[in-house]
Amino acid sequence: MFVAKPLSSRPAGIRLLAGLVLLCAFAGCKKNDADTTAPAGATSAAGQAAAPPAEAVSAQVAGMSADALRTAASSAQREQRLYAPAGNNAMEYYLALRDKAPNDAAVTSALSDLMPYALIATEQSISRDDFTESQRLYALMAKADPNAPALPRLKQAIADGQASLAQRTAAAATKTVDDAKRQADLEKQRLADQQKTQQATAQQLATQQAAAQAAAQQAAAQKAADDRAAAARAAAASSRPQPASPTPAPAQAAAQAPAAATTLRAISTPAPAYPPDAYRSATAGEVVVELTVGSDGSVTSVRVVRSTPPRVFDRAALAAVKRWRFQPVSAPITTRRTIGFNPGG
Repeated sequence: MFVAKPLSSRPAGIRLLAGLVLLCAFAGCKKNDADTTAPAGATSAAGQAAAPPAEAVSAQVAGMSADALRTAASSAQREQRLYAPAGNNAMEYYLALRDKAPNDAAVTSALSDLMPYALIATEQSISRDDFTESQRLYALMAKADPNAPALPRLKQAIADGQASLAQRTAAAATKTVDDAKRQADLEKQRLADQQKTQQATAQQLATQQAAAQAAAQQAAAQKAADDRAAAARAAAASSRPQPASPTPAPAQAAAQAPAAATTLRAISTPAPAYPPDAYRSATAGEVVVELTVGSDGSVTSVRVVRSTPPRVFDRAALAAVKRWRFQPVSAPITTRRTIGFNPGG
């Protein structure tokens, strides 16, 4: 076994050599410490770089008129340009339109429907190390809803991804890399993934919007039929001579007043947004809710009675039902409805 001797018991030359060894070891430790702390600094710098651009909407889009923005947004949705390419997508047009018409409920609803798809696209771009695209999508989401729960997680994921990419790039700096080919392959893959995702999400969004439109048309048709029937009854009553009668007492007048509606007729029942996690995992299910409709036709309360699978679609179903509208009724009505979720449309 080798036993180290104290430096004082060794010849001067050996003591000098040992001192140099210790000095080199100390310097190596300091270097290792510096190397250990370097990623933290890199992460901090990456976190600053991950901050969203100052303007999520391009100056060209922001300068368009409200009517032009509305037309462009509809065209972009129809052509499946939901959040890309930059400067020519539905989300950017709706954001610019909201700046001009902040009280437009349809614009707010459209942005809410597009948020889950922008979230999925951001996560996919982070996984591809495409941080230019992920920061652009992050900026769109931050402008659409600054309080979105996913924003802090996405910002940290972008920062962590940039730091990891910087470390991997530094480690591979001594190797010959065909940057042009890698960038071309990355762009080709990004466009292919983006097109595939947008086609699927556009089909899902179109299905939801078609269901909401069909419900609104059915409600409008029912109302028109009721109005025609009421007009016909009024015309028939006016064509008959009415015998003179004394003014009825208040109680009689109340009894003779037409009864208000006692059944629910839907005016607007927008479909719920599909939860991103459930959509990615192709999870289907349904939620049975109990809702109370006030006399003015708005939903005053709603709760989940049963859901399959449990708690996966509850929040999306409750958020959608709170936006439903019905024709006014004579008194509050409580009923139950079943809302289905199918990732395949």
